[in-house]
Amino acid sequence: MTVIISMLRGVNVGGHNKIKMDSLRDLYASLGLRDAQTYVQSGNVVFRTAAKNAAPLAKQIEDAIERKFGFRPGVILRTTAELRDVIARNPFAGRSEVEASKLLVTFLAAVPSPEAREEILKIKTSLEEVRIDARELYVYFPDGIGRSKVWPAIEKVLKKSGTGRNWNTVTKLLEIAERLQVDR
Repeated sequence: MTVIISMLRGVNVGGHNKIKMDSLRDLYASLGLRDAQTYVQSGNVVFRTAAKNAAPLAKQIEDAIERKFGFRPGVILRTTAELRDVIARNPFAGRSEVEASKLLVTFLAAVPSPEAREEILKIKTSLEEVRIDARELYVYFPDGIGRSKVWPAIEKVLKKSGTGRNWNTVTKLLEIAERLQVDR
């Protein structure tokens, strides 16, 4: 069985799209997804599955959430190996001044088009740094994301096709996935 990391977009943010994590684990179990574990309240679920194709699985999860909870969040899936690769490709690795809580990885549903990529890289930033690599966007917000002027512009270009997690969450999700992979 493959271990998959599932990240839901816009769950439990600002009092909207509320899902209790025990209910989310139960929903995943009802879909035949095994050993579901959640991390924090933002819709991170690590589980085992025999499914081989991520796109239909993501749609199945989105459909089930919509039926059960009445809204449809985007669902981004990565395998343990893919998440390990995201961490290995961190363009900010080795820079001691980069605070993990201020480094955001946006996991995209697909590789951005050349036009979207170009548009994102043209966005004027002050201290913020933006890097795009495959289906991930790495953004360092030294003053925090809450004050960012660049983030709304990036979201507009991406058309909400992904979901962001700070670096601490990304590394914790990999830790959970690797543990689940070993605990067969």
